[in-house]
Amino acid sequence: MILIEYVYCYSLLNRDKGMNLKDLKYLVALADTGHFGKAAERTFVSQPTLSAQLKKLEEYLGVKLVERQPKNVQLTEVGKQVVVRARRMLNEGDEIIALARNNTDPFAGKLKMALIPTIGPYLLPRVMPKLRKALPHLSLMLYEYQTESLLKRLRDGEIDLGIMALPAALDGIESRELYEEDFTVALPVNHPLSAKSTIKVQDLKGHTLLLLEDGHCLRDQALEVCSRVDVREAEDFRATSLETLRQMVIAGLGITLLPELAVEYSFGSQRGLAIRRFTKPAPSRTVGAVWRKSSTRASVIAAVCDVVDRVVASKT
Repeated sequence: MILIEYVYCYSLLNRDKGMNLKDLKYLVALADTGHFGKAAERTFVSQPTLSAQLKKLEEYLGVKLVERQPKNVQLTEVGKQVVVRARRMLNEGDEIIALARNNTDPFAGKLKMALIPTIGPYLLPRVMPKLRKALPHLSLMLYEYQTESLLKRLRDGEIDLGIMALPAALDGIESRELYEEDFTVALPVNHPLSAKSTIKVQDLKGHTLLLLEDGHCLRDQALEVCSRVDVREAEDFRATSLETLRQMVIAGLGITLLPELAVEYSFGSQRGLAIRRFTKPAPSRTVGAVWRKSSTRASVIAAVCDVVDRVVASKT
């Protein structure tokens, strides 16, 4: 019944010369970019075309949607409310297309997948070749967001699948554990702890710990591990990425915790950096997949998860 209602709404939109789905796409693109030129690039039209269509939309609706000022584009209050509903309709439109394609070839078409920054750069190089081989007709659109933003975009329908650390607030969302990842300790090569073959959590007592900025779940996980002992957090430094943390460690400013995938291969062999594993049982995090319970892409999401499972388990 819901599907029929949306199809009916779309037919009305596209039949009515005053408003159509493309106009809504232009408005959403402007809301996302805050710039007419960038919105035009995103929607593959010229800037004058986009501007003209939005003016026609305003005339048809009888309200002003956009405040046009030099170097400053903002939505009006009613414009913001229209965008919320436009996103919903456009996302449902994508779901309708995906549902139809799913009945012909569930493993074809586009799948929008986002990963958190402490997973994406290290997991993707390993799994993408396998995903292309296993699902040759699937076009993966890849994004990187911190956990809170990833979950919001997932709920809003902007992405189909998320790869992140579990657990998390998952109302209306399905999840699947993919792999368990140990933490390691990154040290300057001349650090006293680098003389040890493995490190106990208690060995970190009294040392200065470098951490990511707020918003990264890895920061909270590292703090949880180190809450068991007296570890000093570097108060004057917050890194934006694991690579920044790595360079700060090499510079001798402290030590940090890095997830296992982030220290394998070339990542763990930088000059001036020593990587030591924890004694068993090592502190770890669970990495998993999340998607909407209402998603029509469950079969292809399961296939992607199966590939990730196999790749990480085989460490190839």
